[in-house]
Amino acid sequence: MVEQKSAEDLAKSQKEIGVAEFFARNRHLLGFDNKRKALLTTVKEAVDNSLDACEEARILPELIVEIIDMGNDRFRVIIEDNGPGIVKAQIPKIFAKLLYGSKFHKLSQSRGQQGIGISASVMYGQLTTGRASKITSKTKSNKHANYYELKLDTKTNKPDIVKEEVVEEWHKEHGTRIEIDLEGSYYKGAQSVDVYLKETSIVNPHATIIYTTPKAEQFIFARVTEELPKPAEEIKPHPYGVELGMLMDMLQVTESRSLQSFLTSEFSRVSSNTAKEICEHARILPNAKPNKLGVKEIEQLIQGIKKTKIIAPSADCISPIGAHLLEYGLKKEIQAEYYCAITRSPSVYRGNPFIIECALAYGGEQQGANLMRFANRVPLLYQQGACATFKATTTNNWRSYGLSQSEGSLPNAPITIVVHIASVWVPYTSESKEAIAHYNEIIKEIKLALQELGRKLASYVRKKKKIGEESKKRSFIEKYLPHLSDALINLLEMSAAEKERVSMKLSQILEKERGKIKEIADTNEVYDESFANIGKGNESEEDE
Repeated sequence: MVEQKSAEDLAKSQKEIGVAEFFARNRHLLGFDNKRKALLTTVKEAVDNSLDACEEARILPELIVEIIDMGNDRFRVIIEDNGPGIVKAQIPKIFAKLLYGSKFHKLSQSRGQQGIGISASVMYGQLTTGRASKITSKTKSNKHANYYELKLDTKTNKPDIVKEEVVEEWHKEHGTRIEIDLEGSYYKGAQSVDVYLKETSIVNPHATIIYTTPKAEQFIFARVTEELPKPAEEIKPHPYGVELGMLMDMLQVTESRSLQSFLTSEFSRVSSNTAKEICEHARILPNAKPNKLGVKEIEQLIQGIKKTKIIAPSADCISPIGAHLLEYGLKKEIQAEYYCAITRSPSVYRGNPFIIECALAYGGEQQGANLMRFANRVPLLYQQGACATFKATTTNNWRSYGLSQSEGSLPNAPITIVVHIASVWVPYTSESKEAIAHYNEIIKEIKLALQELGRKLASYVRKKKKIGEESKKRSFIEKYLPHLSDALINLLEMSAAEKERVSMKLSQILEKERGKIKEIADTNEVYDESFANIGKGNESEEDE
């Protein structure tokens, strides 16, 4: 007979789990599913941090990324930037403490959000190689650099300082360098470090990235603009994004003495009149004490917020790339014959403002369709099928714009489609930040942006087809009309003056045909030099 255990016996085996210990056992949640993805995730987290730091300090980013193959599936990842550096006391916490950062409670656009990424990479490195990560950082030219070798104590979620020293002479005036030894795999292809850095350079045209692969190949992604992104300003939460539990916590800790002043001081876009209207819809007095409200009254307050028309949150907290810079970045890395880009007006989901930007490159040497997904200037390379961007792109009717398309797939054409969402809080489907959740507001905005690009593309494709037809017609005229005129001159035995008139008329006809082609090209806003080549080579086809 099996011995029955009491609740007291079961309680003895129950104990608290630390956050670092949890993620050490469930590292796939952070993007360390396999060796190949682990290498990419580590580079991604370090590069994202460097770009964020440079932009916040208003410094044009210059990044050095190097991956060294150490054999036996072990790699050394080195990321060095020219950012503002990190003060000495913060270095161990930033690199060796999970959920430590400055962006979690901050409502403004940034690449990082949770304070997990780079410290998780340090943890993964020590779990797979047993080695500490090496960090060097310098804040000013007249100060020395600080050097640390760090590990993360997974039991306590605290930094374990293996070595600490001062570096008197360092080659940079300010910046940070991190070295992580880890277990990984390097492959080229769609989900590689190479592709991640290439796509990063497209949506960060103000950054220069020098990349050395494990095979000692070097790539330089040079900046194409000296224009830094507009700094994103921090805003207060919008009432439409607040939930019951969050509102209860805010009411308990507020210093406001009345509900009306609480609403105006703790939320954005709430004026005194709007606060009174919310209270009226909630049937609560505006001078009620915030910390005295019960659950029933707070539920009424939530309903009052939903019934009140409130201005959308300010877009000052968002820093979009801009259509012209997005197009420059795309031209820099993708060889095509036609480019266009668009930045939509700000929209809102759950009270969070966001902006959708899209671009496309058509034709050229491209083979098939390629979708590039970005969130806050960061490429999303995994879980494409689970992403709102993919759903919006594949459900868009590309046949309306002259492209063939199978149901539920990308268009069958030589095209690269870029979709970027900029928001204070991107709704990722997981902690690894690989796909965007299916919010109807986001999907709708993406589709509207793609439809506008599609109309521009359709205009270009129609123009290209018409010019092709006119060019073919011109080639026939240029080829056969001179022979025909010579034959008629001989048959009719024309005089020298008559021959001159025929020659002039022939020149006028040919000039008129050239004018038709130019007129067609000029009717579109975008004129592409590739039109000049349309129709060439028809003579050889006709000869055959």
